[in-house]
Amino acid sequence: MGLTRYFLALMLGFVALTSCSDKSLQKYLVEKQDDDKFMKVDVAASLLQGRNSNFTQEEKDILNTIKKVNVVAYPIKEGDTADYDTERNKLKNILDQEQYKELTRIKSNGWNATLKYTGEEDAIDEVIVFASDDKRGFAVFRLLGENMRPDQMLKLMKSAERGDLDISKLEGFGEIFKD
Repeated sequence: MGLTRYFLALMLGFVALTSCSDKSLQKYLVEKQDDDKFMKVDVAASLLQGRNSNFTQEEKDILNTIKKVNVVAYPIKEGDTADYDTERNKLKNILDQEQYKELTRIKSNGWNATLKYTGEEDAIDEVIVFASDDKRGFAVFRLLGENMRPDQMLKLMKSAERGDLDISKLEGFGEIFKD
């Protein structure tokens, strides 16, 4: 009887540990690195400064708070949505955890996007954009940094609109977002 309780406790502990580690965005992204169904790229933030960039000092300081950008996308090919639904639901479950705080949700042209972060409001460590479209697929953009702030990210997005950010490293992902 004692051996059975010990074994049961050990198994419950194992299940608890593995279920927690399975719900990590980092682990999910690493697992998808070798999966041919996914498009992926990792870019150091310093590579986003193009030769013709016209950043203000403030924008340079903001960009320096970002250390790395990870992008993983799952394009739907030939209408095959079974795996898409499974993978999208895995990501939704991960991002629904308490540690991921929601900044905003956006709906546009069939796309649903959620912007989340980890850390404190005035010292964000990670910004995650999860965008999905049931006809085209989904993408996760993960910005890692130190002491990032939402207002600073908005300013940086404006500089991207001006063309100051070199997003050529992310060009292959544009196909998934085209109408």
